[in-house]
Amino acid sequence: MCGAGMVLGSHWGVCWAGMGARQVLIDAATSYLRSHPEELVRVFRNAIGLRFGVPIASLRFLAGQGGAGGPKDIEIDPDPPGIRVAATVELMGTTVRANTSIFIERIKLSAEELRLELRLEGTTLRVLGDAQSPVAALIRSGALDLTKSGNLAAHLPKLNRLLGESAGNRLVIDLMKHPKIGKSKAVRRILGLVSAVVTVHGVESDDGHLDVLLRAFPRGVGGAVRAVRDHLFTDGPPWIRGMLPGRRDGEARSGY
Repeated sequence: MCGAGMVLGSHWGVCWAGMGARQVLIDAATSYLRSHPEELVRVFRNAIGLRFGVPIASLRFLAGQGGAGGPKDIEIDPDPPGIRVAATVELMGTTVRANTSIFIERIKLSAEELRLELRLEGTTLRVLGDAQSPVAALIRSGALDLTKSGNLAAHLPKLNRLLGESAGNRLVIDLMKHPKIGKSKAVRRILGLVSAVVTVHGVESDDGHLDVLLRAFPRGVGGAVRAVRDHLFTDGPPWIRGMLPGRRDGEARSGY
């Protein structure tokens, strides 16, 4: 859990530690479900349709746990099929209030990549205070081209280290560049297993939720079986791998 919190911290400044963090999340989830029992019905209905819904209220809660160094005063609201986000950020030494609508166009998930492709629309920036920096002058004059907010994101601390080919109003976040993910064999193994069983088909929002649309067995049942063999039993005894169906001839000859 702490590792997941550190990954989130790259974007929101979130870092929880140990049992205290888990208890905070458990208490928050329990309180939310007591106040919104209809969420349980929605979870079961979504499971049948291969959808996973995240209440936008929970995103607000997570954003509110941010620590020093990350965006502050974060607001998250639905803007179907995306979400509207506002936050106070430091942009090249200038404190700015930023607003934008975020639309998740694609998520690439596998053992080799974990990429989010976003589109930003309606971006606005407002300088807070009486800063006299070059960035402040550009924003106040209106000379800054906010239709290319993907380019501006390259200057945000922490986030710029995770960016892929971002240009115009498109923002590509390559989470494999994060050392806690990209250098972890365990994470890559989990991603390989999960992506063989289910993949993300799309992301959309309604008035209260951000829904993740899933697709089962993107490479077929055989591909899922091979993923289990390759990622789960790679370091296991050969006889275990030999019990799994779908072995390639070359593997059978080599004893694997």
